[in-house]
Amino acid sequence: MIAEGSLVMEGQLEHKGMGKKERNDLLISWFTISIAFAFVLGPGLLNAVDFLYFLPISFVAVGTAFIFHELAHRQVARKFGCYAEFRAWTWGLVLSVALPIITFGRFMFAAPGAVYIYGENITRKQNGIISLAGPATNIVIGLVFLALWFYARVSMDLDPYIVELLVTVAQINFFLAFFNLIPVPPLDGSKVIAWNAAVWAVAFFPLFYVFFLMP
Repeated sequence: MIAEGSLVMEGQLEHKGMGKKERNDLLISWFTISIAFAFVLGPGLLNAVDFLYFLPISFVAVGTAFIFHELAHRQVARKFGCYAEFRAWTWGLVLSVALPIITFGRFMFAAPGAVYIYGENITRKQNGIISLAGPATNIVIGLVFLALWFYARVSMDLDPYIVELLVTVAQINFFLAFFNLIPVPPLDGSKVIAWNAAVWAVAFFPLFYVFFLMP
């Protein structure tokens, strides 16, 4: 599981671009979480062949799911005139790699960091929209890769590795959206449902059906 999201704080700072620290934090988090997912995706935890097989898939899946999720929070917050910047959580990154090793790939709880948002007079609606931006981005990416997967299966003679990459990217994006929409603080879902329960339900329950009720 990936636990992350946007944290809204009071105050206003002037920095608007992507600084060196933020860029490094994003890259380090991407690299670390990708390694953790490669351990979980591979059937043999300490099998180097399995790990190397799933590592490129993990890099693409985590890159699209995690990076775009965080940048969506960041950009929407900035549209509302807030300062927003991603910060990695060192112990969360350590935990993300340690748990798959300790549990032999059965469990992963990654808390790579969060987008810290500083703004004055952020309304409940603005906070809800900022929080929804990350999961909504994951849903869109998941649908795109799912469509590519269906197209590849029906119309193209693609390498099975590419087909597996497409479906894995879709699954991880959908899962990240679902998990972050759970309405429990500090996850995004708690802020979305506080703003508009109907919008939250439209985003959350189709994903709940896919993961728990679909045959």
